[in-house]
Amino acid sequence: MLLRLGSAILLAAALAGCSNYVRPNPAFHEVLTQPYRFDAGDKLRITVFDQANLTNTYLVDASGNISMPLIGGVAARGRTASELEGEIAAKLRNGYLKRPDVSVDIDQYRPFFIMGEVKNAGQYPYVAGMTAQTAVAIAGGYSARADQSNLDVTRQINGEVLVGRVPVTDPIRPGDTLYVRERFF
Repeated sequence: MLLRLGSAILLAAALAGCSNYVRPNPAFHEVLTQPYRFDAGDKLRITVFDQANLTNTYLVDASGNISMPLIGGVAARGRTASELEGEIAAKLRNGYLKRPDVSVDIDQYRPFFIMGEVKNAGQYPYVAGMTAQTAVAIAGGYSARADQSNLDVTRQINGEVLVGRVPVTDPIRPGDTLYVRERFF
């Protein structure tokens, strides 16, 4: 009886140690349904209608800005396309154009990163609509020791870094870092 009780306690402790799952912060998944916000590494296609010299592709630099002719630096980090369109139009109205018509679109998303138990860990281009599973496939698939049930995703939201354990079917975002853990059995 005492042996059976001791075995049950050891088994419960072992299982508790394996299940170190922590539910992600609600903001971790809420960001998936909100408008996309720009950050460093995004390439933006900015069109100023009837202004060929201003229409171009601009890179959001490490400080979160883009640099445009006439108006110079414009803060892009944390802004949506419509917010950035309004900011650029306001700066162009300030002594350059009477009624600027500005459009901002994503030309290329910032990359995502994957590490851990995959065949080719590294940095890869993000494609709209990706899931964690497609990210693993892009990285050459799982290694022989990989835990294929879920993975850890590190995501920056409003300047805060959040980590969550998600199933492989979860969508990922540009700039996410994915970590595939090693399985124990």
